[in-house]
Amino acid sequence: MMAAWILLSCAWGQGMRAEDFAMEELATEKEAEESHRQDSFNMLTFILLLTLTILTIWLFKHRRVRFLHETGLAMIYGLLVGVILRYGIPANSYHNKTPASCSLREGPTSTLLLNVSGKFFEYTLKGEINSREIHNVEQNDMLRKVTFDPEVFFNILLPPIIFHAGYSLKKRHFFRNLGSIITYAFLGTAVSCFVIGNLMYGVVKLMQAVGQLTGKFYYTDCLFFGAIISATDPVTVLAIFNELHADGDLYALLFGESVMNDAVAIVLSSSIVAYQPAGANTHQFDASAFFKSVGVFLGIFSGSFVMGAATGVVTALVTKFTKLHCFPLLETALFFLMSWSTFLLAEACGFTGVVAVLFCGITQAHYTYNNLSEESTKRTKQLFEVLHFLAENFIFSYMGLALFTFQNHIFSPIFIIGAFIAIFIGRALNIYPLSFLLNLGRRHKIKGNFQHMMMFAGLRGAMAFALAIRDTATYARQMMFTTTLLIVFFTVWVFGGGTTPMLSWLHIRVDVDPDQDLQPSADSFQVLQGDGPQAEGQSKTKQESAWLFRLWYTFDHNYLKPILTHSGPPLTSTLPSYCGPLASCLTTPRAYENHEQLRDPDSDLIRGDADLTFTFGDTAITANGASGSGADAAGGSGWSANGKRSGSTSEEALERELDSREQELLSRGTRLVFPIEDHI
Repeated sequence: MMAAWILLSCAWGQGMRAEDFAMEELATEKEAEESHRQDSFNMLTFILLLTLTILTIWLFKHRRVRFLHETGLAMIYGLLVGVILRYGIPANSYHNKTPASCSLREGPTSTLLLNVSGKFFEYTLKGEINSREIHNVEQNDMLRKVTFDPEVFFNILLPPIIFHAGYSLKKRHFFRNLGSIITYAFLGTAVSCFVIGNLMYGVVKLMQAVGQLTGKFYYTDCLFFGAIISATDPVTVLAIFNELHADGDLYALLFGESVMNDAVAIVLSSSIVAYQPAGANTHQFDASAFFKSVGVFLGIFSGSFVMGAATGVVTALVTKFTKLHCFPLLETALFFLMSWSTFLLAEACGFTGVVAVLFCGITQAHYTYNNLSEESTKRTKQLFEVLHFLAENFIFSYMGLALFTFQNHIFSPIFIIGAFIAIFIGRALNIYPLSFLLNLGRRHKIKGNFQHMMMFAGLRGAMAFALAIRDTATYARQMMFTTTLLIVFFTVWVFGGGTTPMLSWLHIRVDVDPDQDLQPSADSFQVLQGDGPQAEGQSKTKQESAWLFRLWYTFDHNYLKPILTHSGPPLTSTLPSYCGPLASCLTTPRAYENHEQLRDPDSDLIRGDADLTFTFGDTAITANGASGSGADAAGGSGWSANGKRSGSTSEEALERELDSREQELLSRGTRLVFPIEDHI
């Protein structure tokens, strides 16, 4: 920077008079005013785009048009405005002189200082200008202003989208399929990344062989492209699923995978960027650098998870032990700020805000939501729903605009076609082999038509675009950005528009009651007598699949919920007697008032809405309110996990009775069956 300052001061620091300085100040003020008007016009353009999109969405919903989703509409309108800005506005040139030249010993810096006759001026680097358009300064400046800083996407637009995904999560269906979702999101995304990366490396070698590669494109760049393009965003498909009430498990698999794999993709891309082998050649495979990248992945993901969950826990404690519920406006404002700050805090600490804000949303929905006043629960749901809608449509509108306003596009037909083929193969090797492996352990299999729909629904969207636009400084990144933009256009318009016909062609159920699959069949509540191999196999399968979830649910219900919320049994009835002072301190008066439990609709995460009934010969123990007919036959001897057993409210009594009855019945050859779905 110092060398640039000296050279430029020598070239421009002569011949300036007082009159020249006065004219320069007037010109600066006029330029600032014009810049303000231009910025206002640019923002007005995006607001009008969103307004037009909303009105068209209403028309489509009124006419029941489903071949094009709102995000596709936003992209079309963005394209139209981009064409007008690029080609419809004349490029009046006021820069007719030859630009001043200078030699710098170092590359261009972000800030430049000029010494003009003793006055110092600071200039900021705006970016590189195409040499063929160097005289079109006015148009270049206008196009640059409608090209947003990538940090705007990450710090302002992405947080409400990701938080809403976690906050509005349908937890019952999500946790029913948690094992499958994690498998698709973690292992599937890794498989997709490496398949796409290796295939694209072959494409790059082909481009190099035919002379179509004019810049540097390394293997790590290919892996980075595989990571960012593996982030799926089936927003169009899920919106149609929600409108048609498609199968709940399929919805949960697609939604859960898209939410989780966004988080995995961004951490995976960060790990690939962190891959730096030692030695002169920094683009060869190095085992130590590879394991370092794996460590970076695990560290960033786990750290972001802990930070997001911790912020949710802090918010739950603040809303529990204060009387903010008496002031719904303050309560909503605090909830909003704490949730958004999670993203910024994680980014500031070197973690990933996407992962942190996702798990913050899940934690807020599970705990903090129970502490909010009735008015605040409605406000927070509606607030983040509106922010999610506006941010998402803004991003898709900007995608259409960026196709014409971004000035460094690199269109390579070979790379684009190769990318389409690679993502198709990567998606196939993600869905079908993993589904086969998962079905080996699932009682309710992922059917073939579900797998085909998941393959079809692998759309790319906001996350892939945001990751691609974050860094467009090099030749390889510019080509990736252009290709990602075209892939998003194609998948949203073609695959998104074909969702309804595909549902019909694959014979996937619609108009399904969301709680229908949570109701167990009649044969779920049974006690298998004898020692037959069939009876033992069924009992073993169900009992083994239930114990982990039951353990978590019991711990959450007895300890976490009472500590963090006003719901659940009072801690004085669940903690040991020597913890009495601590239990009294952590239990609020509202917990005693709500002795019958203040439950949110999704509190039965694992067990579902159905009553969890254990049948012992002639006695039935129901975990949701009342005993079965067997209890009546036995003279009304029944137990309830919600606090009812001959007037007792302690769930510990239920556990003790279960253990004693189970031991008694097992001693005479009777086996206990848990009617919990053994999804993986």
